[in-house]
This record gives sequence, structure tokens and C-alpha cells, in this order.
Amino acid sequence: MIPFNHSDYKISSRIELTVIDIEDLTEDVQAILDKYFVKICEGNSGNDILTVKKSVKDLYSSKNNEWIMGATAEFFVHLYVLLCGFKQECLFLNLEEGSIKKGFDGYYSYNGVEWLMESKSGLIGHEGVSHAAKVKLAMNDLENKVAGRDSKGKKGVPNNPWKNAYSHASQYDVGAAENIRNNIKSLSNDFIKGKFHSIDEFNTMPCGTVYLSGVWNPSDHRTTLAEVKAISDKLKGKKVHVICATHKSVELFKTYIAQGSL
Repeated sequence: MIPFNHSDYKISSRIELTVIDIEDLTEDVQAILDKYFVKICEGNSGNDILTVKKSVKDLYSSKNNEWIMGATAEFFVHLYVLLCGFKQECLFLNLEEGSIKKGFDGYYSYNGVEWLMESKSGLIGHEGVSHAAKVKLAMNDLENKVAGRDSKGKKGVPNNPWKNAYSHASQYDVGAAENIRNNIKSLSNDFIKGKFHSIDEFNTMPCGTVYLSGVWNPSDHRTTLAEVKAISDKLKGKKVHVICATHKSVELFKTYIAQGSL
């Protein structure tokens, strides 16, 4: 069950789009968040939700609003894909740095088939902020990371996204299958050797989130569909699942994590 107003569209045989509205965190929505919160953040760690909420609350308290918007957007993508039956082969929280994860924003599998996710977000009214613009930026980032380039397309970037993905997938609390871990390890080794890959070899999930300023006036889903169709030639991957989300305010999630935390 998806607890938000959403629409699904098939743009082509290769590209699908989901549009999601997050106007409020009702009691029903919060019950679903409670069910999946620990799993998204820490996998099967066995920690209680109050402890994990406290960890996330403390992390948020040290960050600026732009960072918080990005993290919150990513969290709700994780929630959506879990509810759709995907397996999360990563953790929302980074392993060493007390932050959200680096490398790819999400690494998932569905019936053994692997997917790469990147999430971008922004506040309505800011220059260049639209669902399609953020999706395009997420797509560019995925392509550059796989190809061994930085966000500006420059070769020689030292960060190996596959290494981070392997670290997450190898965690006992994630429980990734051996074949998935081996595949990520092989891609990491290729990256180290300078053997980079094409984004067209992978299934991709570019995501664009737009935050409203507390006033609920979202774009019509058909308008978002038209915007994404207009950039469909920029959407790369064997299969592409675009996710566009509109949040009324980032304060909704901040209030949720503060409720009941230690």
C-alpha cells in the first residue's frame, strides 16, 4: 500500500514515471513510517525506533536546510521503493561518518535485478527548481559516477561509488545476496583499474523532489508527466523508473522524527 496520492505512467517500453504527493503525515502514514523507519535507516539492526529517531534527530540538528531537504527526499524514495517490493541493498545512514550514505543514494534489487538510485531536491521558487530539472540532474550524476567523472563531467574523480555500495551491501544488517555483493565488488575493482562502465548497462532510478513553502499547491500530475516526457531522451539506463515527489514542507518529517525520540 502506498500511503500517498500517486500516479504511475508508462512513458515508453523502457521508461516509467511515478508522481507522488506528500501533503501531510497523517496517523496512517506515520504508522507506516514507524514500521519501516529502522529498516530504512539501519537495516535489520534490531535497534528500537526511539533510539534510531534520536540518532537521525541529532544528525539533522547539525545540518543546514538544503542538506535536510536532500536527506528527507532520499528517505521517502527509500520508503516508496520498499513499499513497491524492492529490496534495499544499502543503509540510509552512512557507516562511518554519522551522515547519510555517500556514493549512490540508493542501491536496490527486485527479483534479483539491481537498480541504481540518485535523488535531487529543491525548494519551489528557487531558480531552476522543477521536477524535470532535478530528475535531469540526478540522471547526470548517475551517469558521471558510473563513468568515473565528477559532477561537472571531469574525469579522474577519486571517489569510487561502487566501493561504498559494496560496504553497505556487505553489512550483516543489510543481508544482500552473495551474487549481488560479488557483482558490486567486481564493478568496484573495475573502477579502481580505470575500467569504467556505461550507464546504459544499468537499471536507473533518477528522482526529483520539489518542496513547497508550507502552502499546498502542487503541480498537476499530467503537467509533471509532460515535463518528464520532454527530457525522455536524457533518461538513460536499461530500464528507467523516474520518481517525482512534491512535499508540502520539510518540517513535516522533522516533526515526525522529533516525536517520541529520546
